[in-house]
Amino acid sequence: MAREFKDGRSPHQKIAAEIRRQITRGELPPGSKLGSTAELMEQYGGVANTTVQKALQMLKAEGLLEGLAGRGVYVRQHVQQTIEPMLYMKPAGQGEPYPWVSEAAKRQQVGRSQLLDVEVVVPPQEVAEALGLEQGERAVLRKQVLFLDDEPTELTRSYYPLSLVEGTAVLEKRRIRGGTPALLASMGFPPREVADELSSEIPTEAEVVALELPKDMPVLLAFRVVYSDHRRPIEVTLMTKAAHRYRMRYTSIVE
Repeated sequence: MAREFKDGRSPHQKIAAEIRRQITRGELPPGSKLGSTAELMEQYGGVANTTVQKALQMLKAEGLLEGLAGRGVYVRQHVQQTIEPMLYMKPAGQGEPYPWVSEAAKRQQVGRSQLLDVEVVVPPQEVAEALGLEQGERAVLRKQVLFLDDEPTELTRSYYPLSLVEGTAVLEKRRIRGGTPALLASMGFPPREVADELSSEIPTEAEVVALELPKDMPVLLAFRVVYSDHRRPIEVTLMTKAAHRYRMRYTSIVE
């Protein structure tokens, strides 16, 4: 006998989810006009006016819809950004900008980063294990927010073994020309292998604030380990991405 399971979300959350999926998958392209409130009430099973309004307000807060006075509600010019993680792993060449900036420019976007903090810490257990650190051994933590067209899209927390980067610019509270991969490569530790673990999670308060997330929006969390020659771990990064602004693309060749 099949188990019964019911969706415990409120009616307006269910409606918002249906419309959101139509927008993100292109069934409602930018510029599309939604039906009137009365039409949406009927379409979704005779729900109340306030239920429809709450659903629309959620999607407006996410930047997916906009109301035009006297004209109705329309789908905004908003496309989830498709990101190929491997494009950002190659160290920048001499005098070249951080890959986040150069890749954004190729898409006619403006990319920038804001360094939030640099500190020496005893990292979380999973980070210490991934870096091969002894108990209590310290690492350098660099936190920054990445922007696309002035919208915060990613919060990164990158850890480096203190024994590896002590005395370098990694410990300085300033941006590094070309990014830390370029600096590490110049030190003889180029990235050779990357392992990503992806999950969808409920954001912390710090993540909501940093990424300016609308209410009840989950995040994509990537736990990345970067290895250099002889599979030496040189970096662990926790990347928190605004789920409504991102898609991840991974390409593999199957032989």
